[in-house]
Amino acid sequence: MPADRLLTAILTRADKGTRLIVMLGAATMIIVVSAQVVMRYVFNGSFDWADEVSRIAFVWTTFLAIPLGVRDGSHVGITLLVDRLPVRTRDLIARLMNLLAAAMMLVVFWTSIEVAAATWSERLGAINMTSSVFFIPVILASAHSALHLLQSALKPVPRHPIEAVS
Repeated sequence: MPADRLLTAILTRADKGTRLIVMLGAATMIIVVSAQVVMRYVFNGSFDWADEVSRIAFVWTTFLAIPLGVRDGSHVGITLLVDRLPVRTRDLIARLMNLLAAAMMLVVFWTSIEVAAATWSERLGAINMTSSVFFIPVILASAHSALHLLQSALKPVPRHPIEAVS
């Protein structure tokens, strides 16, 4: 199926880029916060921009890591009821939930674009940057997550052996 291969190729590249940005964001937080601590407690001074930069790095790192968790299935799920259902029914429910979650991510995607556009002219206090910088990772992560959820919902149905009746 060519569409599936295209989606897999897009997601593979997006995942690699996202991992790199998440690592850079984590490194930025460590470096900036450590430098700020040294400045405050050793030199009795501070960088005016350190709080803003570390906050931006935190938001970007946190939101961009979400699609990687979606891909791996590492987010929390409550499966108490679903685990008691037959395997094929569980598969069907999982696909339905992935489609609903993808739709929710598209709502988040669109709403984040609207909020980013509405706040574009607002500036951050310590650095001359738009406050929409906090919504950009939400836009990217929601689109990326929606694609992972869609791929998960559309992947081939696994063949299960006939279940034993207990």
